[in-house]
Amino acid sequence: MIVTIDGPAGVGKSTAARRLAERLGYDFLDTGAMYRAVAVVCLERNWDPAEVELSARVAREVRIETLSGQVLCNGVDFADRIRTPTVSQAASIVAQNPDVREALVRQQRDAGCNRDIVTEGRDQGTIVFPHAECKFFLTAEAQERALRRHRELSVAGHEIEIAELMRLQKERDDRDEMRSVAPLKPADDAVIVDTTGKTPDEVLDELVQIVRTRQPR
Repeated sequence: MIVTIDGPAGVGKSTAARRLAERLGYDFLDTGAMYRAVAVVCLERNWDPAEVELSARVAREVRIETLSGQVLCNGVDFADRIRTPTVSQAASIVAQNPDVREALVRQQRDAGCNRDIVTEGRDQGTIVFPHAECKFFLTAEAQERALRRHRELSVAGHEIEIAELMRLQKERDDRDEMRSVAPLKPADDAVIVDTTGKTPDEVLDELVQIVRTRQPR
């Protein structure tokens, strides 16, 4: 069974998907980390992420594994490199590149082949796994999303003003929603879940309840 969780940054996708996979005994596929890994490689090579040929070359050359909490790029652990604000913005830029998306969608479908998985991203229910048995689209109010991101970055040692996070968040939302290839939007058959004011446990319980009704008996 494939469960997809899509939505913008800061709605709690990664936490919800990881915990849902643990609860169900499924594998967890973090596709956002794949775009971040491509961004990291571009930045570390001093390549502009907006250079479409260069970022596509990276996506085709590297093998990225993000199943069940790992973030391996050609076997190298990238987990501690991918969560900075700079990488977040660069990942949003490379994600607009159709050739990057084609290369990573191929890897994502390979990872989901013959597995029970929970996969999270921005186009999982619409593009990557359109026939998934259960699809979610998570939302939250903009201010709460920025506050969550601020807490996450502070824990990781990155200090940034809430106002700046709100600005970057708006820029990323606009890019994700307006890009010509795989824009951010709910699948027609996705269940919309607003996580505003909800604890991670409350969100998890809501998702589990819905998935249980759709699991094959």
